[in-house]
Amino acid sequence: MMYKRRHQQPEFEPFYLPFGGHLLSDNRWVQLAKLIPWEEVEKKYEKNFADSGMGAPAKSVRIALGALLIKEKLKLSDEETVEQIRENPYLQYFLGFLGYQVEAPFEASMMVYFRKRFTVEDLVWIQELIAKNTKEKAKGDTEEGPPSNSGKLIVDATVVPADIKYPTDVNLLDDAREKSERIIDALYFPLRGKEQKPRTYRQRAHWDYLRFVKKRKHTARAWRKAIGKQLRYVQRNLRTIKHLSSRVGLRGLSRREYRDLLVIGELVRQQEYLYRNHTHVVPDRIVSISQPHVRPMVRGKLSAPVEFGAKISVSVVQGFCFVDRLSWDNYNESGDLQGQIEKFKDRFGHYPSSVHADKLYRNRGNIQYCKDLGIRLSGPALGRPKSDSKELSAQMKQQRQDEADRVEIEGKFGVGKRKYSLSRILEKLPVTSATAICVIFLVMGLEKALRLLFSLLRGAGFFGPFPVACLQKTAA
Repeated sequence: MMYKRRHQQPEFEPFYLPFGGHLLSDNRWVQLAKLIPWEEVEKKYEKNFADSGMGAPAKSVRIALGALLIKEKLKLSDEETVEQIRENPYLQYFLGFLGYQVEAPFEASMMVYFRKRFTVEDLVWIQELIAKNTKEKAKGDTEEGPPSNSGKLIVDATVVPADIKYPTDVNLLDDAREKSERIIDALYFPLRGKEQKPRTYRQRAHWDYLRFVKKRKHTARAWRKAIGKQLRYVQRNLRTIKHLSSRVGLRGLSRREYRDLLVIGELVRQQEYLYRNHTHVVPDRIVSISQPHVRPMVRGKLSAPVEFGAKISVSVVQGFCFVDRLSWDNYNESGDLQGQIEKFKDRFGHYPSSVHADKLYRNRGNIQYCKDLGIRLSGPALGRPKSDSKELSAQMKQQRQDEADRVEIEGKFGVGKRKYSLSRILEKLPVTSATAICVIFLVMGLEKALRLLFSLLRGAGFFGPFPVACLQKTAA
């Protein structure tokens, strides 16, 4: 597939509207379109396509990225996003069209390919580019010499839940049994009328499952008995699949059925290990057959002790969020602090004056690292409390202020999970899910820049004084 550079879009005044009138310059979509450096993003985006001259030209980066931003900002489905773009001239202007068109610009299935074309690194780079351009406009002339430590860095981690059913061993094995039965039906199809179909006991297995789940309370013995029954049913089906595949092969299976067969084999291996060893812990535990990349994340929260989804480490600087790490496996976020501080320096040219994090980040390695760089790490100091009452009072006051500053990142997580779709990621693939998560934080960053643009107050902004005139100049 080849990629062609799009021509420059005119200003909003000559944007063609068949029903007359013109677009308003103070519309939010018109202002958002001016905040994104499309030219620089397009130079990076076009490197993903081979210049072979064959095939239909790909959609422009403004259409691809703009459609993802519209979807997350308005919290729509893929189909509804296309309909909203087709009906709204402001959304078409945001995507770079020269005039209003009645036809849909693309099919809803293209949204999946748009998400695949943007990696986590690409979206973080776009977020950094917007922040860098804002900082340069705010400062004007560049400073001479390395600046001293300044700014606040707020870090924390959270889990972004995936759209899966709450997993239990019995439900997982029942789901595996039903999928394995459909695989047996597909493999037996060429042998119909030639030999007898292998027995699967599907009705008996289904009745055993219903007999268990319909009970209100279950003892540990009942759980183990139900798991053992479903496990043996699935193991029998796998032996039948192995026998049929030796006769007709696996070509009769679809890609999804073949993928499910591989996942079911690993799931049975894990469940057999758990069943025989009387344990609940196994490496890389599968909690969903349709999304085998999802892992359980033990968080210890009262409302959700275990969450299922991707874990992300996020840093916040004056309201702008940056995704520093995204992983489908659980990890200790305290090991990311030093890397996040170095990324702060790469983004803004200097180290922060203070880092605000919870107690988990305050290990001896991180404390010594911040001390060597002259960075104050929030939290109580090591050792005994101060004997001087004034020093102790000042220390406690500083701790309360640090905790108040750290609450900002918790608010960002709350906004992302209540206002946007960070509370449940509907995408099924690990690549598209990661893209959707980063797009949400990119939309939140654009919202922050848009609020600064329309703000009439002069005061503290991104890095020190941020005059409104500079913001207006940035959007012009």
